[in-house]
Parts: sequence; structure tokens; C-alpha cells
Amino acid sequence: MPIFTLIMSNPTESSSPGPTAKRSGPLRALFALRHSCDGILATLREESAFRQETALAVILVPAALLMPVGAIERVLLIVSVLLVLLVELLNSSIEAAIDRISLERHELSKRAKDCGSAAVTIALLICAVTWGVLCGPIVYHWLRG
Repeated sequence: MPIFTLIMSNPTESSSPGPTAKRSGPLRALFALRHSCDGILATLREESAFRQETALAVILVPAALLMPVGAIERVLLIVSVLLVLLVELLNSSIEAAIDRISLERHELSKRAKDCGSAAVTIALLICAVTWGVLCGPIVYHWLRG
């Protein structure tokens, strides 16, 4: 094997002689779905914040389906909850990548993790405002009754 190939090769990749064929069509989608499920399960296993937000989603999504609101408002309620889960998944991936690179403290690592945390906070704020604006008056009227 030429020295340039040895230098440029990634030691974690397999050293098979030929390039691997890329999957396409439905098979590719099936493998992508499997990797997505693996990511969700790993995050549920490793991240307590994601478990808490998932528990909240298990309550809020059915509640959104039962709320006496229009279709657009119902979609906004559900999407605001899913947004929190999405941003938490991205934050967890940033944290995992930073920790994979190095566990030592570094200003750029701190900045990346802080930005991810801030994104989760903003997603939670969006969710709270959406639910407050769309469901607040309904709950208020139920309580006044």
C-alpha cells in the first residue's frame, strides 16, 4: 500500500480493498430509520433531560389532541413539543462529540455546550409560550367554570 494512502486513511474504517456500495431506495430509508431509532434510544438511555422532556411529550401530545382548538392551533401545540425533543437531540449530539474529542476543559468546548443548552432553553420557552397563548384562556375558563 502506498505511504500516502496509509497516511490519509482513517484507522477506524475497514481496510477492505474496494469501495463499499451505497444503499439506495427503500433499503437506504430503512437503514436511516434504524439509525434514527438507535439515536433516540441512546439519548433516552444517557440523557436525563431528554427522558424528562419525553415524559412531558407523552402527556402534552395527547393533551393537544384533546384540546378544543382548531387544526392549526393543534399542530402548533404538537410541533412546539416536538421542537423541544429535536433541539435536545441536537444538544446531546454536540455534547457527545465534544466529550469524544476531549474531556479536558476548553473555552471552545464550553461555548459549544453552552450554546446547545441555550438552544434547548429557547425551544422550551417557545413551547411554554405556545401552550400558554393557545391553551391558557381555555384552562382559565375551565377553572372559572
